[in-house]
Amino acid sequence: MGQKIRKCKNCGRYALREKCPVCGEVTLPVIPARFSPQDPYGKYRRLAKKG
Repeated sequence: MGQKIRKCKNCGRYALREKCPVCGEVTLPVIPARFSPQDPYGKYRRLAKKG
């Protein structure tokens, strides 16, 4: 898939276009955080997620 998923900065919907099909606002590329097996803060992030 050559296209990247994008997220509308106005309504928060995901799209593959540069403009949101719902509200017509500009969409921004969504880039996930890089995974590392030696993540020094992973333990704390998982504890915070549990609540």
